[in-house]
Amino acid sequence: MRSTCGPILKLGRGRDLVTQSVDFIFDFGSPNAYLAWKVLPDIAARHGAAVTLLPCLLGGIFKATGNQAPGVAFSGVKGKLDYEMLEMRRFIEAHGLAAFRFNPHFPINTLLLMRGQIAAQRMGVGEAYLETMLKGMWEDGLKLDDPAVFVATANGAGLDGAALLAATGDPEVKGELVANTEAAVARGAFGIPTFFVGSEMFFGKERLGQVEAELAKG
Repeated sequence: MRSTCGPILKLGRGRDLVTQSVDFIFDFGSPNAYLAWKVLPDIAARHGAAVTLLPCLLGGIFKATGNQAPGVAFSGVKGKLDYEMLEMRRFIEAHGLAAFRFNPHFPINTLLLMRGQIAAQRMGVGEAYLETMLKGMWEDGLKLDDPAVFVATANGAGLDGAALLAATGDPEVKGELVANTEAAVARGAFGIPTFFVGSEMFFGKERLGQVEAELAKG
């Protein structure tokens, strides 16, 4: 089942028509999703492509696939986590993402945030919500699983925090998030961020070059 939310369009270089799209599977709890989003829109724009936001629950993907967070999965592998951090620093430096900060409240339960993303897309403010909450999570270090912080953060960006919070309790919103997660797993996703260009899957921010190469094929 595909998300009922429409694509977020990123057009570039004078192109008038969208002929390609990138599906972006994400959860606010992933720092790599934040880093990927800071780069992905420009890649899409260079090729006149759309980006479709597909919010999913990372915990649900892990449960369905038997995967684990890197800090757990690689905790016993000497040097592995240190190298992961090195690669992250390299990515940050390469793309000028100096605003990134690890959230002091991590790990945060992102169920509220993810339902909020579904609700925001239904309200037509999906991209604004995404930018706001990614900034709050991975730049400002906010405790966004606190409903009061959630509402204040949304309001501060000109969004209707109370309406978004109320919508997170809507059964249709809840159901769409579950459906997105199940659909991502059915397509082969096992972690976040995951990208699809047509039927081609790419996992991890390090694959963004491959995403662009796929888009370049037209």
